[in-house]
Amino acid sequence: MAGTKFHNLDPGSRAIVVTEFLVLTGIMLIAVEVLRLSGTATPEYFNSNFIIELFCFVLPIQLSILAVGLYNQKIRETFRGVIRRLVVSVALGYFVSSVIYVISPLTVLDGNFREFLYAGAMIGLTFTRFFALKMQYEHLGRKRVLVLGAGERASIIERRMRRKADRVSFELVGFVKMPGDSAEGIKSETLIELDQPIEAYVLTNGIEEIVIAADERRTNLPVDSLFLCKLRGIEITDIIDFIERESGQIAVNLIYPSWVIYSNGFQSTNYLRSSLDWIFNTVLAMVVSLLTWPMMLLTIIFIKLEEGFKAPVLYSQERIGLNGRPFNIYKFRSMRTDAERDGAKWAQKEDPRVTKVGNFIRKYRIDELPQLYNVFRGDMGFVGPRPERPAFVKELVLNIPYYNQRHNVKPGLTGWAQLKYPYGSSEADSLEKLKFDLYYIKHRSFLLDLLILVRTAEIVLFGKGR
Repeated sequence: MAGTKFHNLDPGSRAIVVTEFLVLTGIMLIAVEVLRLSGTATPEYFNSNFIIELFCFVLPIQLSILAVGLYNQKIRETFRGVIRRLVVSVALGYFVSSVIYVISPLTVLDGNFREFLYAGAMIGLTFTRFFALKMQYEHLGRKRVLVLGAGERASIIERRMRRKADRVSFELVGFVKMPGDSAEGIKSETLIELDQPIEAYVLTNGIEEIVIAADERRTNLPVDSLFLCKLRGIEITDIIDFIERESGQIAVNLIYPSWVIYSNGFQSTNYLRSSLDWIFNTVLAMVVSLLTWPMMLLTIIFIKLEEGFKAPVLYSQERIGLNGRPFNIYKFRSMRTDAERDGAKWAQKEDPRVTKVGNFIRKYRIDELPQLYNVFRGDMGFVGPRPERPAFVKELVLNIPYYNQRHNVKPGLTGWAQLKYPYGSSEADSLEKLKFDLYYIKHRSFLLDLLILVRTAEIVLFGKGR
């Protein structure tokens, strides 16, 4: 991701967004011309309603593409997988536009003609993605990066960004070993022995960004050379900011106090923001409840059919919420009734305690729907760090630095960590999720929350993260 905030799209993603908007607009213009030539619509109609019709067609499709993850720069999908997601996107766009036509006076593109319009959209988007992938659009704006440091701090790049998909926005030229670097650092990446000043090497090799990752920063950095590089327009980036930008997480093990003090973000929540959050979450909870009550009713029926009429449908657990206050969370029961007869345990992937119905409702997040009650109560919002159990929190606070900071915001039904990291079932997983939670807390905004909600659709639709 380019830019200092996660919601700033990288150049490649911006290019594909604009290209697909133009393609869909072109398809709409062709449809309008066909309608005009056939006499179905009058010129006066297009003067007044064309822009509205255009957005009713284009916006739902592009939001659906965003929701299924196709505007994610680091998406790991074959072309066949991309086509499947495009089919889902166009179908969702068609459904949303159908709802719009039902509740609004717009009618010109209603009827059988709309099916041809959306078929055209599918064909146009397929060809667009085919040529974009052939041209490697994700490499647009790619920077040549030099890392100063080859020790423990620098090795996080080697460990966290091994895959080609992790490096689509930059080309890693190599690592320069600095005095004081740990010998147990870079293992298999390119190590560079400089026989000239850094500024000369940078200019000769077309370096566009220097990442500061030396283990010893106080006395060993070539400040004068970095100053000259900065004057020549070379970007100088601390490794924490580089990891944050490229991976959407904050490297907890690299944080030092001055970075937190001088870093942008971590803004306090004022009364207006809290009020708007409450209104937004309450209204959204009402809408989701109205849309999903049949699903919740079916879940109750299937739980009873699998485990008997007397089997409990819901279960509650104590969790830690905002400012460390405990509250009870509610879920559809997905495990056997004796799942914790031996005490609290981490939930595992492919957990044998999970029932058949439970496995399905966990995969598609149906088990979380009773937490809408927690949203109404104000214990939770739709977006935020997932609340954890008190027994685990006590242990994690002692073993993981900054873990308690995730309680500075209200917990949520979904969050940035749920989008970026697979299902966690250990202390190590909690550390990884904390890195994403801190990133969310630092960049928290209404737009961020909206994007997380839209992207959560990808997890629900494709059953990811469990």
